[in-house]
Amino acid sequence: KSANPQWREQFDFHYFSDRKDMLDIEIWRKDNKKHTELLGTCQVDIAALPMKQTSCLELPLEKHPGSLLMLIAVSPCTGVSISDLCVCPLGDPSERQQISNRYCIKNSFRDIKDVGFLQVKVLKAVDLLAADFSGKSDPFCVLELGNDSLQTHTVYKNLNPEWNKVFTFPIKDIHDVLEVTVFDEDGDKPPDFLGKVAIPLLSV
Repeated sequence: KSANPQWREQFDFHYFSDRKDMLDIEIWRKDNKKHTELLGTCQVDIAALPMKQTSCLELPLEKHPGSLLMLIAVSPCTGVSISDLCVCPLGDPSERQQISNRYCIKNSFRDIKDVGFLQVKVLKAVDLLAADFSGKSDPFCVLELGNDSLQTHTVYKNLNPEWNKVFTFPIKDIHDVLEVTVFDEDGDKPPDFLGKVAIPLLSV
């Protein structure tokens, strides 16, 4: 019930510099669970923003009245990676030793914000739901930790997909929960939900 909403929420996105992505933003109005209406869109060219400083942007909404005020900081991020199984980031014994030394008891208070790393190997899914008329699905897997999100590629026409990808996240809060969700890619439409599992970090 507001024409001037304040959200004050922070989101972290992993932007890999070899890609020239635009940040797409949509603002929606929701009356109830069934009725939604698009109130406006805007875009931010990440490559045009200065590094290591916070930019305050007031973005006019395209083809709609109103504007969006946001703060964006582009800063180098260590620890986040997506790789193939054969080049696993923590697979090198010397690198594992460095990590062990970095997080040993005597270094616990060296950097309070540096809690640790989580490495997840997403191998495959088995006996997924068929979401297409052909009796197949086009599955991909999304990993979310806090407000961090990474995803696999899509394996087309397959109910037993193999991704064999390794994801590495820096941990910001030991009480976070890793959520792994499998979706069916559906062209321009929103993806279909195929299943989900939640893993509290404290259980690892």
